[in-house]
Parts: sequence; structure tokens; C-alpha cells
Amino acid sequence: MRVLFVGDIVGKPGRKAVARLLPDLISEQGVDLVIANGENAAGGYGLTGQVIEELVHLGIDCITSGNHLWDRREIVSLLDTEERVLRPANYPPGTPGRGWGIFTGRSGIRVGVVNLMGRVFMRDLDCPFRTADQVLEKLTGSVQLTIVDFHAEATSEKMAMGWYLDGRVSAVVGTHTHIQTCDAQILSRGTGYITDVGMTGPFDSVIGMKKELALRRFLTQLPTRFEVASSDVRLNGLLLSLSEETGLAERVELLDIALSS
Repeated sequence: MRVLFVGDIVGKPGRKAVARLLPDLISEQGVDLVIANGENAAGGYGLTGQVIEELVHLGIDCITSGNHLWDRREIVSLLDTEERVLRPANYPPGTPGRGWGIFTGRSGIRVGVVNLMGRVFMRDLDCPFRTADQVLEKLTGSVQLTIVDFHAEATSEKMAMGWYLDGRVSAVVGTHTHIQTCDAQILSRGTGYITDVGMTGPFDSVIGMKKELALRRFLTQLPTRFEVASSDVRLNGLLLSLSEETGLAERVELLDIALSS
């Protein structure tokens, strides 16, 4: 089975890249299921119902997220009924939404998708490692493949999660930092892994935001409202070839595709 994980979609430029590039990727690469981190898809901050419908219409089957999911107030009332969107599973009990789901690919294969968030330099949430154990126990026997989006800041925490779940899930894909790392690999027990899948959006920027605004904040330490940049738009992603028989990875391929003007 072929699963495409699209890196963090940033604002309108990121959605434009998805609209222009994703349909051809699905057909040319024989993609069965598309997962994308969409926590920055609405103007660079959060998600809205309209943006969710747009992304699903473009071919995205599951939208994962992280700490910026809550930047748009309307998402709170949507999460309990919107099954295509996941929030990190290790938020405390009572948080709206769900942290994992089962999605059926175009070939009929059932895939479990788990969304987790790290704690190093992030919010003080429940333990993502123990939460992963709990979710995987619930998925046992219900899915043939399992993909984990680990939304975290520290590379050490992400790598630790990769080794912790090696051989137990099909892939651990890191998100959040918007910088694609060069360590796409298959770990020793068969789990596909990358520390950060990167960003789908404008690269003439500071992680998707206008450079001058980011520089102003770093130089002055004054509060600055960031705005999404617009130039050098690319799609970052990870293409996973997975075995339905073993539930493990057979091949991982990095994608970094420029959107031609």
C-alpha cells in the first residue's frame, strides 16, 4: 500500500500547492491514502470548517494537527463531529475531538492514524509514549497498518518515539518544525521514520512566515503578528510503501516539489 504524508500545510500558498500538485501525485504514484498535517492551513493559524472541506475535496483523507489547532475558535465546536480531523491523543480527558482514527484507503486497506504531541519545549500534556501504548492496544485487530504523526519540537524526543514504536507501527512521521530533515529511513524492526517531514508552503520565509516580521521579533523581542509569506512555494512530503502482510515499511521516499509559477 502507498501512503502519502504531506508536511504541515501553511496558509493559502500551502493549500494552492496541494491543489496543483496532489492530484497528479495520487495518480502517478498510485497513492492509496493521503494524510496531511493541517494545523496551520487557515491563514497560517489553525483550521476552519471551510478549509477542512477544501483539503478533503483535494484528496486528503485524514488531517492531523498539533498545538496550533486551537488558534481558530470555531474548531472547538467542530471536532466532536468532524471525524476527518485528529488532535493529539495525549491531551487530557474531556478535550474536544479524538486523537486517533481508522481510515480506509482507496484499495480497501484499513489504516490506523494516531496523532501525538511531544512535551519537550511544548505544553505539559499527558505522556505521549504511554498514550501511544494505550491507543495501539485499542487498534489491535482492527487495522492492517498504523501511521503516527508525532508533533514535537525536540529531535531527541522524536527519535526516541521512533525507536519506542519500532516494529509496532508502520511509520512514525515527525511534524511541527517545518524543516524537512534528511533522515528518512526504515528502522531496524521495520518502522518507517523521519524526524520532520517538512512544510507545504512558502519557503522564502521563516518557517512559512514573512522574513521581515520574524526578524523584527527576534531583533526587538516585541510582540509581532506573523503573516504568511508567498514566494518559493513547495510541497514537502513522505511517500511510504507499506506491507499489508507485515504492517511494516518497505520503502520511504522524501518529496520536495516546487510549485511552478
